[in-house]
Amino acid sequence: MAAHKLYVGAKLRETRQKLGLTQKDFAGKLGVSLPYLNQMENNNRPVSTSVVLSLAQQFGFDVTELSTGDSERLISDMREAMADPVLADIAPPLADLRLTASNAPALARAFLHLHRAYRQTHERLASLDEALGREDARTQPSPWDEVRDFFHYCDNYIDAVDRAAERFAQPVGGAGNIRVKAVSALGHRGIEVSFTDSARLRHFDPDTGQLEISLRAAPETQTFQLLLQVALLEQDKLLEATLDFARFQSDTARSIAKIGLANYFAGAALMPYTSFLNAAQEVRHDLEVLAMRYGASIEQVAHRLSTLQRPGAKGVPFFFVRVDQAGTITKRHSATRLQFARFGGACPLWNVHRAFETPGRFLRQLAETPDGVRYVNLARDVSKSGGAFGAPVRRYAIALGCEVAHAPQLVYADDLDLSKPRAFEPIGISCRICERTDCHQRSVPPLERRLAIDPNARGVLPYEVG
Repeated sequence: MAAHKLYVGAKLRETRQKLGLTQKDFAGKLGVSLPYLNQMENNNRPVSTSVVLSLAQQFGFDVTELSTGDSERLISDMREAMADPVLADIAPPLADLRLTASNAPALARAFLHLHRAYRQTHERLASLDEALGREDARTQPSPWDEVRDFFHYCDNYIDAVDRAAERFAQPVGGAGNIRVKAVSALGHRGIEVSFTDSARLRHFDPDTGQLEISLRAAPETQTFQLLLQVALLEQDKLLEATLDFARFQSDTARSIAKIGLANYFAGAALMPYTSFLNAAQEVRHDLEVLAMRYGASIEQVAHRLSTLQRPGAKGVPFFFVRVDQAGTITKRHSATRLQFARFGGACPLWNVHRAFETPGRFLRQLAETPDGVRYVNLARDVSKSGGAFGAPVRRYAIALGCEVAHAPQLVYADDLDLSKPRAFEPIGISCRICERTDCHQRSVPPLERRLAIDPNARGVLPYEVG
């Protein structure tokens, strides 16, 4: 396979600026000429192997950061935005999007912000009965989308919060004792914890210092809610400092993000980074073994695996997604090249949709995306009982996957034939940006392709894709 040329001028320039070095000083430390550095920073030349080695040796730089930055996410997000019907006739080719993401990432983000504003306005106009006369009908991202993008572009890894959670859990000694420590930490703050038969998972009264945890919730959920409350109380300054750094546009987005950070702390305390990474590698990412060892749910374990991106100690880069029965993505994260659709549902050919048909079972899938990248996918339903007769059951399914190069590190890849191309099922991301011409599950035509309509013939689709 031919070597992949690395054009990461924006990342190289950002690294130099963080170090406070001029181009001349930076070039000297990397052992290259000033014109050569200038060409690399402007993506006129790829970053050479010697420069990559110098970055690692001179500055301790994690070179994997060069190839796993924001570029792929920006390209995926721009392709989906360009799939909007209003842009369909003027959408630039993929090569131009790649150049924009590499050379002008700030411009790409500005375009995505503008497109989100357009969609917000369009959706409000489509619901006049809700939008007319409201003073808050502004063209800004929804708070939920803003928070989702924050975690998305942080690689779903928040270093300061993750390390604080690891320090909190470190003296425990055994995974089962983290619950006791959480109750003890709350007790030291004068908070009394009680377990009640309530439909609410958690309720804290700051005036009385009473924290109620629902007995209807699963034990791992109870522990998680205890740790979440610990985060809100003991780590408030850290959470607020992180929120200041994010610069959210509204108080609502900031409030949502704070709960998200508290959730992050809870998961990281339940499954401390170093311990969990070592355990995951030891058991080859067996979700059930990890769930029992850490007193966590399958979903909690899968989500945590997708966050193991600490510089210098990264785990297998996974993607993680949760969908509801309608196929709507309710959680999404990818440390791989695969990026999820920002709007709409997941590709119907993913095995995650079949997980609802086989509750309690893990489904495996070898899959290939239109860009030729191959993945090992794992899917399972994670239905959540209401805890009482007649209480509604929330039904979800999760998918966890990684590129096939990491298959030897997964127990789920054992006995799968990775050598046969036909074993890999063709999947996509979103129909509008999927270039496959022969997909039997296509719902709308792909962008950048001409359609041929023959009134005298009909195949699987009512048109043929050129």
